[in-house]
Amino acid sequence: MKHRTVGIAGLGAIGQKVALWLRENQDGFTLSAVASGDAEKAKAWLAAARLTAPVVAPAELAKRAEIIVEVAPAAAFAAIARPAIEAGRVLMVLTSSALLTHGDLMDLAAKRGARILVPTGALLGMDAVVAAAQGPVESVMLSTRKPPRGLAGAPYLVTHAIDVAAITGPTRVFAGSAREAAAGFPANVNVAATLALAGIGPDRTQVEIWADPNVSRNIHRITVRAEAANFSMEIENVPSENPRTGRLTPLSVIAALKRLDAPVVIGT
Repeated sequence: MKHRTVGIAGLGAIGQKVALWLRENQDGFTLSAVASGDAEKAKAWLAAARLTAPVVAPAELAKRAEIIVEVAPAAAFAAIARPAIEAGRVLMVLTSSALLTHGDLMDLAAKRGARILVPTGALLGMDAVVAAAQGPVESVMLSTRKPPRGLAGAPYLVTHAIDVAAITGPTRVFAGSAREAAAGFPANVNVAATLALAGIGPDRTQVEIWADPNVSRNIHRITVRAEAANFSMEIENVPSENPRTGRLTPLSVIAALKRLDAPVVIGT
């Protein structure tokens, strides 16, 4: 089995889980470097976790790793992604909303021989969406329902003076395109960007976002009407210690890493 070096950009709830898996796994991967907005905190965590990978600047990751797993805030995306793509690396993107505002990076990847991989993350049924999009698709809708604290601080809410902490019942706080959702909720609904990239694009994919104090999980429902099939799917994700992130997301990254060199791959 080919041995792969992995760099992680961002050491929050997702990055830590992936790093711990890399420490324990026997599947031919090694954690070779980490980048973090708080280098000292990252060094302390790595030491406590018995991981010897160095903490480096984002641009340095591409020099130390074949695969860069990006799990950082949207503001840091370009500083991580561009050097990785310039170097022809495999870039695994979790902040998929940033791809909608940095579309030039996809063209650059083709020129440099790099690959951009977007794991399924907190969604389900992406194989069906990708397949349906090979033919005519009438509509794709995503309805996301989250506990209010999982949406707190989103730019759209700040701009429109929506205080989710004051919400006492299920409240729709946004309706629009996936592009608009990604811009207004960059840390909250990467699922919208992922769905749009898999299907009919960010302008035709429609999104509703609900703040619901009655739920304890992040709930995503996808509805697709296409020539090949009509289907709807719903998933309830248990939030991690970061309420914006579900526990399924780091597992999605691990599954995507395993598929890179797997002798048998199931699914599209």
